[in-house]
Amino acid sequence: MVIAKQTETRKKPPAKVAAKKRVGRRSPDPIALLEADHRDVEKMFKAFESARREERKAVLAAKVCKALRVHTEIEEEIFYPAFLEATGEEDMNDEAVIAHDVARKLIAEIEEMSPGEDFYDAKMKVLSEIIAHHVEEEEERGGMFARMRKSSIDLDVLGGEMAARKKELMQEH
Repeated sequence: MVIAKQTETRKKPPAKVAAKKRVGRRSPDPIALLEADHRDVEKMFKAFESARREERKAVLAAKVCKALRVHTEIEEEIFYPAFLEATGEEDMNDEAVIAHDVARKLIAEIEEMSPGEDFYDAKMKVLSEIIAHHVEEEEERGGMFARMRKSSIDLDVLGGEMAARKKELMQEH
């Protein structure tokens, strides 16, 4: 499956940025949702690295690719536009979008390959490294997630939108 989506996060409407944060959260915390995705993908990458059988590698690679496709779509459609609107941090946003574009290209290549082919394991390793760097930048002190927590965005509304979209995307993919 080839992923040809090109992202233009600045042109999409943000999730109700002007609203204040609610004390009692009824929807999932959007940042916790993204961080949980990060931990899940990290575990899958580790399992791939230790896998020996090609069948197991194929299953794990497919899971990684699906999880990353869903995760990046949620970030690009909902989280990044809200982040940009809430913080005005264009450089940070642009770097995140570019990291997704690079990952998307590798994902498409991996999905067209089979374990045992030249560069299959290497592409998974490079994808893992790109994602690890991207995750570090999002989660670090002063990173995207910290800046969103300090913003005036209603995290309850944002979390609800992201959880609903994730459910849709998991069914589509």
